[in-house]
Order: sequence, then C-alpha cells, then structure tokens
Amino acid sequence: MSSAASAGASRRDHTVVGVSIPVPSPFGELLQERRASYGDPLADTTPAHITLLGPTEVVDGELEELVAHLGDAARSAEPFVVVLRGTGTFRPVSDVVFVQVARGISACEQLEQGIRKGRWGVELAFPYHPHVTVAHDVAENELDRAFDELAQFMATFDVRSFDLYVQGGGGAWVPVREFPLGDVAGEADG
Repeated sequence: MSSAASAGASRRDHTVVGVSIPVPSPFGELLQERRASYGDPLADTTPAHITLLGPTEVVDGELEELVAHLGDAARSAEPFVVVLRGTGTFRPVSDVVFVQVARGISACEQLEQGIRKGRWGVELAFPYHPHVTVAHDVAENELDRAFDELAQFMATFDVRSFDLYVQGGGGAWVPVREFPLGDVAGEADG
C-alpha cells in the first residue's frame, strides 16, 4: 500500500484507501520490525501485507459503493493458503526488496482482478505481482542486507479474508473493515 501516490493522505472530501491481505502474527510483526531495522521510513505506518488495491483516493460519497464492491469480490473468492518464502527484488526498476509469495499467487491475482474492476480498475504502473515489501527506498547496502537476511524466511498461513485500510494521520494505514472470503462471508452475515 505504501507509495508516493499516498503521500498526501487525504483531502477534506477524499479518503485514501488501500485493500490488502494482512500478514498474520507472529510473521507480520516480525517482517514489520525487520523493515524498520533497514531504515524504511514507512515501516511504522504500514503493517506487513500483500496489496490487492494500492493507495486510491475515494470521494467520501463513494465509500459505500467501494464497500459493496469489496463484499462482492470477497464472496466470489474462496479461502486459500499463502506460503511466503525467500526474497526477491524489483531492482533496478524500483528500489524494493520483498518476501516472495511462493504459494497462493494465482489466488491473489484473481482476488486483485476481482477488486480492480469498473471504477476501481485504475491502470497500474507495473504488472501486479503479489509480495510483501520489506525494504523500500532505503540505502543500497540496506536493500542488500534485507535481501540476504530474509532469504531463508518462510511462513505459511490461511487467507480467509482481506481488509480495507484507510490512511490516517501521519500516513498510518488503519484497518477499518474485514471482508471474509467465499462461504465464510455467508457465515459472517448470517
């Protein structure tokens, strides 16, 4: 979710939102701590996550429409397993080191495509690639250190929902609503 597009948090009649799969405990906290250790300025405001919809400005009147759309997207997807394993990088195109999604890639891609439809189908600067950022726009030696130190990282978890985040004061991303996937959504509504 972290990007230059989100730099201005929100104007009076707009809210900056993002949609992602949070990385659960204890993995999420560990990756966020490591991100901070590499000097990433967004580590304290951005929980570890797999982005589904990057920072998007929403007119306040559109928030209900977005929530309904996300509910539809969630109901059309089934829970799945994610395995995070090893590191990757977008260098030299972008100064990013990430933990790779080794299992669950196609499920993330399908979910992202279901979310980025219609009004929410903004053009991406780069093709969608599910990952968990662990270092972004830090010194070259810190990017190298992140790449090397997390090369053996591995985590497995069930994805049963995704979250809608709002960018609040100081740029912090705050989860405001959870969207259960597939049959789980029906159980939560009933």
